[in-house]
Amino acid sequence: MKLQLVTIGKPKLRYAHLAWNEYMLRLLKFHKVGVKHLNDKYTDDAAKILEASEGTYRVAMVIEGNELSSRDLATFLEQRELDAKPVSIIIGGPEGLPQAVIDAADYRWSLSPLTFPHDLAMVVTLEALYRASTINAGIPYHK
Repeated sequence: MKLQLVTIGKPKLRYAHLAWNEYMLRLLKFHKVGVKHLNDKYTDDAAKILEASEGTYRVAMVIEGNELSSRDLATFLEQRELDAKPVSIIIGGPEGLPQAVIDAADYRWSLSPLTFPHDLAMVVTLEALYRASTINAGIPYHK
């Protein structure tokens, strides 16, 4: 499956940058992964964010989205793979995503009802995608 990560900004803190790179390498074993780190100045630019995810199944990361267990996320990824359409995971900046992006999303996903710092949310998203991918591949990472 082709996954695309669209983020406002890049991980800035050292731990997040290292973890992002680690989970990106792990994810690449299962999916073709593209990354579009948009400049922080595009935080409120819905058109720029939508352009970066055009032609894909858009998943907006929002606190009011659907919470998924690791197994539920694995099932979700399997379903998207059957659709044969690239999937964009859209992670907003510290202020979240513009409402127009949320409205245009095909799916809204929430990591938790908790609010996470931007860098940590990016890392947790990648780890969750990796964990779901190992479940689908039958690899003993998930516990």
